[in-house]
Amino acid sequence: MAEETRTHRDLAEVVRGARYVLFDFDGPICRLFAGWPADAIARQQQHWLAARGWEGTGSDDPHLMLMHVAAQPGTDDLVRGLERHLTHQEVRAAASAWPTPYADALIRTWHAVGARLAVTTNNSAEAARCYLRGRGLDDCFEPHVYGRTAEALDRIKPDPYLLKCALDAMEAAPADALMIGDAPTDLAAARAVGVPFLGYARNMRKDEALKEAGAPYVVSSLEPVLSVLRERR
Repeated sequence: MAEETRTHRDLAEVVRGARYVLFDFDGPICRLFAGWPADAIARQQQHWLAARGWEGTGSDDPHLMLMHVAAQPGTDDLVRGLERHLTHQEVRAAASAWPTPYADALIRTWHAVGARLAVTTNNSAEAARCYLRGRGLDDCFEPHVYGRTAEALDRIKPDPYLLKCALDAMEAAPADALMIGDAPTDLAAARAVGVPFLGYARNMRKDEALKEAGAPYVVSSLEPVLSVLRERR
C-alpha cells in the first residue's frame, strides 16, 4: 500500500505540473493500425517499390522500410513518392483505428483544465488530424500537430525536432511540459529537450522496453492519469 501511495503521489506531481502536454499519436491516443495492419501496409509498399524496379527490404514495418530506402543514395524522388504512399495508407488506417482506453476523456479533461496540447508523431500529421477530427478531438490540439515529412525523415524521433517545433510554437518552457509516449524513441526525444516523460505501455513488451530505456514513470492504462486530473478539478 505504501508503494502504491508513493507511486500515485509521484504520478500526480508529474501530471499536475504539466501546462503543456505532448502526445505521441500511435499508442497513447489510438492503435492506428488496428483495422489496417502495418504488415499489410508493408506489403503494399513492397508492391509499390517493385513496380518502380526497386527491391524491397522484406521488412513488415512500413516505417523501417521507408527509412531504409531513404538511407540509399540517389533515392530522393523515390522516397518522396514512398512517403506519400505511406501517408495515404496511414490516413486509411486512421478511419479504423481503435481509441486507446481513457484517451479521449483524458484529452478533453486536460484541455478543459487549461493545458495546451500537441501531437508529436513519427506518423504523418495528416493521419493524426484525420483521426482527431473523427473523434471530435481536433479542437483540443489544433494547430499543434507535428508529424513526419519526406523532406525531414532524419528529424523524426528520437531526434527532438518535432518536440522543439511544438514547444517553440506554444512558447513553452520544457520544464512546464510533459511528453506521453510508448517507445524509447519518445523518451530519447523528450530527454534531449529536457521535457519530463510519462510512458504508456499497453503490453509487457512495451513496458519492458520503456523501463530498460530508463523511463521514470510508466503506466499500463491512462485511467490513473485521468483520475489525477479529475481530483484536481
